[in-house]
Amino acid sequence: MKLTQFDPSHVTGLSESEASLRQQREGFNEISQGAKRGVLSIAFEVMREPMFLLLVGCGSLYLLMGELSDALMLLAFVFVVISITITQERRTERALDALRDLSSPRALVIRDGQQRRIAGREVVRGDYILLSEGDRVPADAVLRYALNVTVDESLLTGESVPVRKSSSQNADGAGKPGGDDLPEVFSGSLITRGQGLAEVVATGANTELGKIGKALQSIEPAKTPLQNETGHMVRQLAAIGIALCAVVIVAYGLTRGNTPQSWGQAVLAGIAMAMAVLPEEFPVILTVFLAMGAWRISRSHVLTRRMPVIETLGAATVLCTDKTGTLTLNRMIVRQLHASGQTFVACEGATMPEIFHSLLEYGVLASKKEIFDPMERALRQLGDEYLSKTEHWHDQWEMVRDYPLSPKLLALTHVWRAADSDSLVVATKGAPEAIAELCHLDEGQRNVMAAQVDKMAGEGLRVLGV
Repeated sequence: MKLTQFDPSHVTGLSESEASLRQQREGFNEISQGAKRGVLSIAFEVMREPMFLLLVGCGSLYLLMGELSDALMLLAFVFVVISITITQERRTERALDALRDLSSPRALVIRDGQQRRIAGREVVRGDYILLSEGDRVPADAVLRYALNVTVDESLLTGESVPVRKSSSQNADGAGKPGGDDLPEVFSGSLITRGQGLAEVVATGANTELGKIGKALQSIEPAKTPLQNETGHMVRQLAAIGIALCAVVIVAYGLTRGNTPQSWGQAVLAGIAMAMAVLPEEFPVILTVFLAMGAWRISRSHVLTRRMPVIETLGAATVLCTDKTGTLTLNRMIVRQLHASGQTFVACEGATMPEIFHSLLEYGVLASKKEIFDPMERALRQLGDEYLSKTEHWHDQWEMVRDYPLSPKLLALTHVWRAADSDSLVVATKGAPEAIAELCHLDEGQRNVMAAQVDKMAGEGLRVLGV
């Protein structure tokens, strides 16, 4: 990639020795994963649960009483549940490691005056990185040069609409995500349009994404209501069982002759009484139900790292969110087209009238072929569905030039050359008022268009002029 528009040939970047020294001093550009739990620590954590202690205690008492089959059955449940927990933990760790590998982008940096493609974890503070459409930003940086750069920062802000970026020679990277015309780009965000040259100002745990990771690592998991209730119940039942056991032993021993043999029988009678009081079925039922819940949601490709989460999920009755797009697929879909006083509602099986073909045709032409912007992707998908077999589909045309969006003109323009001629076609999309200005609409036409825009916006739609 050559940023000839910016002419950054004077940028030499860091030397390899300086980059190596900074990496040794500040560490790799990655978020600490925290210490992984081993098999023994997972098993110990499971065994600390009061219900499991109760299960082990009951199994041990059955062994002392000579009830081998009952003891083996209860202890087998212990090993089964521990095995399920360890397997689930391992599967989750492998999935998380794979996601970390996927989310670690490669970076195009300038070092010693040469462009080099390196692993994202090797980027250091002070590196100059080249960014273009489709790149994942490897670290927090400040744009020193920018050409029509827009960035999807939904990972940090939850806002699915990309934001415009501008360059700055003096900014130090102290800004926060969100908002248009800022020079900062942040680790994990996606370049949806344009190209730029940025100077890295923070890596690893010092990035905005890294700060979120650090905050999450400091959270200690709290016990769920079910865990608290079962722990309270187990303690109460254990106290009652021990008290009854002691009463039975003393009463039995004193009333049966106060001999060593009678006291031995008294101990067995007290244990039998305690076993009758302790509900050993509870831990089995609870753990089996939680394991079944984890198995069921795993069939929907959702991994459960800790079993008690199933209870929390089952207890949720209302989910409060500010939007749905970012929380689901982070995609946009064209819902309506309006042209010549008519409206077409895009839905499965609908037939698009001819009058809307030109509108969609120029909407697609005002978008790039290699698409990263969600809105342009939505337009091209609709065009592929309705226009791909018509004369309005121009996949072979060559784009001659594009005029980027600017604060002065909120519209994006592409100039195309037809495949079989030298004629040029210009397509523009953007804010409806900007399109009205470019089309020289009169006052009456503007009022009609404004009324339609207000109507569509009132239905929760994002309105675009073509």
